[in-house]
Amino acid sequence: MSTTITLGDDVALVLFELLTSERLESGLEASERNALWALEGYLEKTLVQPFSPNYGQLLEAAKASLVERFGP
Repeated sequence: MSTTITLGDDVALVLFELLTSERLESGLEASERNALWALEGYLEKTLVQPFSPNYGQLLEAAKASLVERFGP
């Protein structure tokens, strides 16, 4: 079985940053960790922004966009 989801660029970029940080490592079961790693791998193959020289600016703009859209 396969599930397809569509994410906005800002959501994908902020999720990627969260998944590549070490903040989610503690307290996870192996299956949860593996699921997050699979999502990280997919985003890593899909996104081009992390390789941009202005990645930090792109990430901050994505974060600001999400806060503006959904609130703090």
